[in-house]
Amino acid sequence: MQYHRVDYTALEKFCVQVFRGYGFDEEKSSRITDVLLDADLSGIESHGIQRLIRYHKEITDGMVQPDAEPEIVHETPLSAVVEGHDAMGQLVGCQAMELAIGKAKRCGFGMVTVRNSNHYGIAGYYAKMAAEQGLIGMSMTNTEAIMVPTYGRQAMLGTNPIAFAMPAKPVPFVFDAATTVVPRGKLEVYVKRGNGLPLGWAVDENGRDCSDPDRILYNIIHKTGGGILPLGGSGSETSGYKGYGFGMLCEIATAILSGGTTSNYIYKTPGRANIAHCFLALDYGMFGDKEAIENALSRFLQEIRDSAKAEGQDRIFIQGEKEAEAHERVRRDGVPLNEKTYAEMKMIGEYTGAAAYLPPCLDL
Repeated sequence: MQYHRVDYTALEKFCVQVFRGYGFDEEKSSRITDVLLDADLSGIESHGIQRLIRYHKEITDGMVQPDAEPEIVHETPLSAVVEGHDAMGQLVGCQAMELAIGKAKRCGFGMVTVRNSNHYGIAGYYAKMAAEQGLIGMSMTNTEAIMVPTYGRQAMLGTNPIAFAMPAKPVPFVFDAATTVVPRGKLEVYVKRGNGLPLGWAVDENGRDCSDPDRILYNIIHKTGGGILPLGGSGSETSGYKGYGFGMLCEIATAILSGGTTSNYIYKTPGRANIAHCFLALDYGMFGDKEAIENALSRFLQEIRDSAKAEGQDRIFIQGEKEAEAHERVRRDGVPLNEKTYAEMKMIGEYTGAAAYLPPCLDL
C-alpha cells in the first residue's frame, strides 16, 4: 500500500469545507475537524482522516443529525447527564467536557455522562481539554460491540477506550488506550493495506484465532460472532480478563450511568447509533498546592525516563510523549495518507462541494 503526504494546514481547510458541505456551520465544522485531525497529528492513523468515510456514511444515512441540539436532562453541582439527540459525537463530546470542566473549576470535581450520541473520535482529545485548563481529565466512550468477553465467542462490549491526562513538564501525561487488543480502526487500516492480522488479536465466529481482517470486520458488522479480544488476549494466561474488566468499567461509566445503551445494543436501532460517553474533570488543588503536585509528577516522570534501559534500547517514553513529538513532525513534514484514504477523500470532496480544497500530495 502506497502512502502520500499532504500539508496539514491544507488538510485542515479541506475537512472544514467538507463538514460545511454536510450542513454544519463554520464553528462546528472547525471543532469536528480539530478533534478528527488531532489523531493524525498524534500519529494515530486509525482514528484520523481515514475515519472520514465512516462519518460520510453516517451523516448521509441520517444517523448523525447536523442540526441536533444536545440537552442536559439531569444535573447537580457536580454532575450532569446530556441527551445527545444523535448529534455529531465530537460536538456533544466537547460540550460535555466543557460542562465538566466548569463544574471542576467551581466545585473541584465535575462528571458528565452522555447518551444517544455518535462516534466521538479519540478519547484523549477530551482528557487533554481538561489538562489544558490545569485539571486532571478523563474520558471514556462505549462503542459498537466488538470485544469478545473472556471465554466467549460473541462480541458483547466495545473497544471502550479510557483516557487520562494531567499537566506535567515538559509535556502533559496523556494516556489513551482501547480496552481491546486493538481498536476497530486498526482492522480497517489493515484491510486497506492488504495485511493479515497477527494471531492473538481477534477470533472468528467459532472463537478461534483469526488473521483475516476482512472476515473479522464482516462478522462484527453482520453480528455473526467473533470479534477482537480484550487487552491481554484470550483466556487467563496473558490476563485477558483484565482488559475485559477495564471494558466493563467503561461500560458502567458511560451507558449505565447515563441511562443509555450498552455496546451490545449499539447500532441495533435502525438509523441510530446510541453511543454513550463519560467525561470527568478534577481540580487536584483539592489535595494541596497545585504547583507542588505537578512538580512531583514531573519529577517522577523524569526519573522513569532516566531509569535503566533494556538491552539495545536508548529511551523510555512517557505516555503522551510520542504523540507530542508527532505533532511537531506532522506539522513540519505533512500527514501520511494511504492511497485508499486519499481516494475516499476525493469522492467525499466531490459529494460535499469541497473538491477544490482537496490537498495535493507533497510527494507527487
